[in-house]
Order: sequence, then structure tokens, then C-alpha cells
Amino acid sequence: MKKYSCLIAWVLFLSVQIVQAQTPYSIIEDVSADRIENDIKKLVSFGTRHTMSDIESETRGIGAARRWIKSEFEKISEECGGCYEVSMQRTLEKGNAKTRITKDTEIVNVLAIKRGKTYPNRYIIMSGDIDSRISDPLNFTDDSPGANDNASGMAGVLEAARVLAKYDFESSILLVGLSGEEQGLYGGKHLAAKAVEEGWDIVGVLNNDMIGNIKGVDGVIDNRTFRIFSEPTNPTDSDFQKRMRRYYGGEVDGISRQLARYVHKMTKTYMPEMNPMMIYRLDRFGRGGHHRPFNDAGFAGVRIMEAHENYTQQHQDIREEDGIKYGDVIEHVNFEYASKLTAVNAITLAALASAPPEPQNVAISGAVQPSTMLYWDAVDDSNLAGYRVYFRETTSPTWDMYYDVEKDKTEFTLKGIVIDNYFFGVSAVGEDGNESLVVFPGEVKR
Repeated sequence: MKKYSCLIAWVLFLSVQIVQAQTPYSIIEDVSADRIENDIKKLVSFGTRHTMSDIESETRGIGAARRWIKSEFEKISEECGGCYEVSMQRTLEKGNAKTRITKDTEIVNVLAIKRGKTYPNRYIIMSGDIDSRISDPLNFTDDSPGANDNASGMAGVLEAARVLAKYDFESSILLVGLSGEEQGLYGGKHLAAKAVEEGWDIVGVLNNDMIGNIKGVDGVIDNRTFRIFSEPTNPTDSDFQKRMRRYYGGEVDGISRQLARYVHKMTKTYMPEMNPMMIYRLDRFGRGGHHRPFNDAGFAGVRIMEAHENYTQQHQDIREEDGIKYGDVIEHVNFEYASKLTAVNAITLAALASAPPEPQNVAISGAVQPSTMLYWDAVDDSNLAGYRVYFRETTSPTWDMYYDVEKDKTEFTLKGIVIDNYFFGVSAVGEDGNESLVVFPGEVKR
């Protein structure tokens, strides 16, 4: 009888594991390229979404666009029984001829929060930009469809809200349309300031900016590869922390880089047909995106975008010259590709929002010794299954090797692993298999 009881228990365990393992796949399957196409078409239909464009019209300008986005969030929330808190964040920017805001302009972000059951003040954020522009950044009257830049990212945010509506999470998920990106990252600055003022615990920001183009100006056509841009270290680190990196490492292990690795791992695990590229810089050469204000405020943030850009379709007046058609029009957007990158975001949001908080006060020791020791504070979470102690070769971009540690342990010795030859980190793992971000040691114990 005991033998059969064990067998039944094992079958039940496998059944639970199978259901849990399928959850990311169910999310991926739920993402609809058709819905994304419809959303992009609607955003393009507003003619221009320039930050200083018309706010009174019901059919044209950024005012109509942001009201429509809010109405879509509200519709999604209504269908899930009010599972999203929908609001607008409004901030007035005074006009200044020396900036790209030349007249008094209200910067309006549109937010939809799916409140976490256990950690309501802990946020995982996916953002897209509402606004668009053409060649002259101050031209707010002419048509500026912004189909790829960035109706594609905004449509991805709306679709992620639809797909994730059916699930409950331990931490809060924030889906947000940010305004004023093309004029100077205003929306991100205002939301990051709000987060600091209200004491939000932000796990990470996934900024989606141009996720719909597969035909590059370099002639490459690629519907599988995408880029994850991330800063190597935290811009808010103290001078002491910067000095210590010279001796203990961590030059490529800031919080944003750990978030990039997480996105990479989720993609390779659940969407192996995709090819995520981790780009080791804040953004494209000399350029910026809406994750930067969050980095500046001390939060982890990355940019997710297409791999092959076409500059004839970015920030361009709609025209034809020498046989080349310029302009960011909808004909250039690949909706299936945009749906794939939306799915990357959705499974990452779901995993992080379901995972325990990451360990705090991770420390390390092992200088001139044959083994390496890791230490951390216990994570107080009823879902905690244990910890994972990672190590990797110093030239590896990903966490490649690990040991699993029981949940009642707060230190671990990697026997025979010399501290000089590897980098190390610790994460927390939930009973459902979801894992926190990896934390690089911030203290050296002697």
C-alpha cells in the first residue's frame, strides 16, 4: 500500500510540475498578432501623437491617443472584474525655447496596475511610448504615424495587459504608456520621480521601443533576433562601490545587467526559436530610451527592441526620394514579430511577479582559499523553496553553473571553486519554480 501511495504522490507531483511548466507556454500562445495589428492601426489613425499635438480632438493628436489607451486598459480591466487600477499621471512642463518643449505642455502617462497579492508595493514594469515625431522634432502638426516607433511598443503593452489579466501574481505588474519620449524622456522621468517619492520597490523596467521591424537598413531580414540593452553598473553607485569594483569585480554585474540576463534566460528556455542579443551598453550608440530615467533613479531597467533598424523609417517626413520611401508607416511593421517580443515581455513579467523577492545583503569570501563562501539574509516568503548559488567564468555573459540550497540555509560553500576564477551570485526560488533576479555580492567578508 505504501508503494502505491508513493506512486500516486509522484504522479500528482508530476502533474503539478507539468501544469506549472506550461504556464509560460500558455502565455505565449495567448499573445495575438491580430490584436497587436489592430492596436497599431488605431494608434496610427490619430495622425500624429507628437507630445505638443492637439489634445482636444477626439480623432487626432496625442490627447485622443492617450484617452483611447486609457479606455482600452479600462475595457481590459472590466472584462477581468476590475483586476487593473487604471489612471493617468499628469505633469505640466513649462515651455522653453531651448528645449523640445517650446510651449506649456501636459505630459500624461497612462498606467494600468495589476496589484500583487503579497507584495502590492513591489513592481515589475513594462513600458511603451505613446508619442511620435517626424524629421523636425518640433513639428507637431504634420502627420507622424509612428507605426513602429513606437505604436508597436505601445500595442505590445496593451496586449500584455490582456494576456496577463487572467492570472494573479505575488508582486504588482505595471503596464504603462509613457509620453514625451521624443522630446526628452519626460514621461519616464516623471514616473521614476513618482516611484522614488512614493517608495516603490521596483524589481525592473522592461522598456519596449520599436519591436516591429524585421528589415534592416543593412539589408538583413531577420524575424527571430532582438536586442536587450542594459547598463553594466548602477549610475547611483557610491564612489566607494566604484573603487571596490577594481579589486572585487562587478563591472558587468549591475542590477540592469541582471535583468537583461533574466530576459535572455526566459527567452532561451521558453522561446528557443528566438535569438536574444544582450547588448552591453545603455542604449544604441549615442542615443537613449525611456528606461534611462529609471536607471538614473537607481532602478533596474532594460530596452527591448528589434535587431535590425531601418533609419529611413525613423524620425522621417513621409516622402519618396531617389526611389526610397521614407516614413514610419504601418506597411513596414511585422505584426508576428511584434507579438513574439510581446510574449518575451509577458513571460518575464509573469515569472518575476510570481517569484520570491531576491536575497538581500549578499556577501562573499574566499580570498587565498581553495573554496568560495556566499552569505545572504533569509527571504521571508511562504512560497520560498530555496536558493540558487550561481557561478560563471569571468568571460561568460550568462549564469551557467549553480548549486541549489535549502531554504533554511543562508550561506553556502562552493568547495574547490577558487574565487579568483569566477563571478558569483544568489537568487531565491519559489515552490512553483519561479526565480528572482540574481544578486551579485555587494560585500566582501574577511
